[in-house]
Amino acid sequence: MNAWRDRLNQFTGKTRFVVCRIFIHLVGDEVAPLLGILNSAARDAVDTEGDMQELGEGLVEICQGLLQHDIYWQAAGNEGEVFWDEGEAGDFVTELFTDSAQRYLSTPALESVGTAGDPLTLPATRNLVVMLTIASEGEVPELETDLANMSALRIGLKAMINLHYQERLRAVQVHFSPARLGDELTPDQVLSNFPELIPL
Repeated sequence: MNAWRDRLNQFTGKTRFVVCRIFIHLVGDEVAPLLGILNSAARDAVDTEGDMQELGEGLVEICQGLLQHDIYWQAAGNEGEVFWDEGEAGDFVTELFTDSAQRYLSTPALESVGTAGDPLTLPATRNLVVMLTIASEGEVPELETDLANMSALRIGLKAMINLHYQERLRAVQVHFSPARLGDELTPDQVLSNFPELIPL
């Protein structure tokens, strides 16, 4: 039925929108440096007031960082929908944004705030969950599938990079937990706050 509706909408010239969210759980002593990449992208997004080119470039940096740290991937999950109405796609993006923003410790540190009494070293978390949400035009078979295995996840992240260079992205959102250096995400908190994750 869905394939028939897709063909009918294609025939009538409607634009197809894919909205998806990927969860990636990384574990290890070396995952903390990724927080620098993530927070830098978050600051750039705020500074440029959500400019799509800048958001796409930030997404590329994050995807490349995740691909370079794939030995630390522990679990993943993904979800998404296909829409033929831009307003409905936008509503789903907003829904995913709200959900991701409410996840445990997912508010980034957008400004450096410190006092003279702050310690010079902060504890580094061994757990990091990254949530990437995108909306794009057209078909993206690499993202419209189960990404809870290593090879499919690598292909999916590379597809996100390509969507930026193909200028097909219509929305980009990045959330991560913990979002601040010094915060710690425990294994129990991962299990209770990110039930979508499937071990890789």
